[in-house]
Amino acid sequence: MFKDFFKREDSKYTIKAILKWLWRAWRGNQLQAVLNAMLGLAGVALSLLQVWAVQHAIDVASHTVEGNLIWAVVLMGVLILCDFAISISAIWVRNILGIKAQNRMQQRMLDRILRSEWHGRERLHSGDVINRLEHDVGAVVGFLTETIPSTISTLALFLGAFFYLFSMDKLLSVVIIVMLPIFILVSKFYVRQMRRLTRQVRDSDSKVQSVLQETVQNRVLIKTLESDSLMVDKLEDTQSTLRHHVVQRTKFSVFSNLILNFGFALGYLVAFLWSALRMYNHTLTFGGMTAFLQLVGKIQGPARGLTKLVPAFVSVFTAAERLMELEEDPLEEQGDPIALEAPCGIRLNNISYSYPLEPTKEGTQQSKVISGLSFDFPPRSCTAILGETGAGKTTLIRMILALLRPQSGSIELYNGKEIRELSPRMRCNFVYVPQGNTLMSGTIRENLSLGNTEASDEDMESALRMACADFVFQLPEGIDSSCSESGGGLSEGQAQRISIARALLRSGSVMLFDEATSALDPDTERQLLKNILANSNKTIIFITHRPAVVDYCDQTLRLEKMF
Repeated sequence: MFKDFFKREDSKYTIKAILKWLWRAWRGNQLQAVLNAMLGLAGVALSLLQVWAVQHAIDVASHTVEGNLIWAVVLMGVLILCDFAISISAIWVRNILGIKAQNRMQQRMLDRILRSEWHGRERLHSGDVINRLEHDVGAVVGFLTETIPSTISTLALFLGAFFYLFSMDKLLSVVIIVMLPIFILVSKFYVRQMRRLTRQVRDSDSKVQSVLQETVQNRVLIKTLESDSLMVDKLEDTQSTLRHHVVQRTKFSVFSNLILNFGFALGYLVAFLWSALRMYNHTLTFGGMTAFLQLVGKIQGPARGLTKLVPAFVSVFTAAERLMELEEDPLEEQGDPIALEAPCGIRLNNISYSYPLEPTKEGTQQSKVISGLSFDFPPRSCTAILGETGAGKTTLIRMILALLRPQSGSIELYNGKEIRELSPRMRCNFVYVPQGNTLMSGTIRENLSLGNTEASDEDMESALRMACADFVFQLPEGIDSSCSESGGGLSEGQAQRISIARALLRSGSVMLFDEATSALDPDTERQLLKNILANSNKTIIFITHRPAVVDYCDQTLRLEKMF
């Protein structure tokens, strides 16, 4: 019944799998959920006490029952103050513990992404991933820590109000409750439609964020190509799709709510007429009629709350699916780093690698990049890897760094004592400088610390001098100088030298440079190469097109483009 109720035909995950995932997520947020549930139940008890207090005060005022009116009003005031206290506590728990819960889950999801295997071509746009980490994580945490606890208190209020009303008028309480089976039948259709429409809205929203992010990141390129209008039009097209899906979902939601609200309004009118007739026939006091109507409201209020629970389930199931997709890639080999004693060499044993192309009617085609490659990078050697664009140079470096696994053959890391097949746990043996500007926003010190979190100022100064980045010491704030995203405020050559210094802070014995000197002038490049090659205990691999680099190498590996 439950599976059929929430089933969506195009979902890749079963209801059972989604519920298991949500259960694991809930276990990390138990404290906030329990506190919210306790506050909710306290609020329910207080709400029912307030109904009795109002009824009692009115009956005392109308001389229907004996009592002290002042004390009856004082009791009402005390209950109101208690209600204020519960509301303030709930706000505190929701805001303070809520942001902690969301931060925790974002950290867990980001950690899972960073530790997963990388396949060279991302399935999802980075803007889509960020959208999921922000909006979908918020939806899941809100549901687990607020919606579920509030549902418990809602059910408690519903049952409490029903039994209170039942004690006053059995027939009316049964009439009011009859609408629930109808609601359940209508909701089955509602859930399926709403879940499909919500997924369309969330996917469209991710595409909008992807366009925005990509446009801002490449603003200079777009300006130089004079493609401003083209990008704005692309955004408008994406936003138009989002608006269309939002309109569809809103129409469906408004129509569904109209039907439900009509039923609730009809039920309230029936209760009002019934209680008015009883009071007219002197079988119900004025205070009793007031309690009657309050209780009907407290039955219908939770029932309305339960109608909102259905969209909440739809939203969290959609969000959970989108977050589960981020965890589809398997984890890399986990465990302590495996460091080999320097110097180390790298041996390629008949390795091959192909990238999958877009699926066709004939099936998924493969684009072969490297085939049957064998080569040895002996300890303390210096090798230049040459080849035209698309020949597989960067793919080879990624395999040496254990970011990609050869689809056949093997890669070995060795020294004079042992030979081990390469794994991600051996990445600590490598120093890598990627191609292009890879600085992150923050200070130069923070960027250098990515290479070695325990590096001292002396270590950083030594690495900067070795990387020919002495200009840092002339900056007003030295290594504490700030740079914006992608090294904004620095020239390409300056940013590249800081990136090299960051890599040099690592202790790995194999150094990989992917066009790492492309932005340097010839004199700086020569001095940098002399500094790097001065350490005879390192094995150095350059991917380069520059003759000055090749002249410093002991051997070359030329890769040919495959067709």
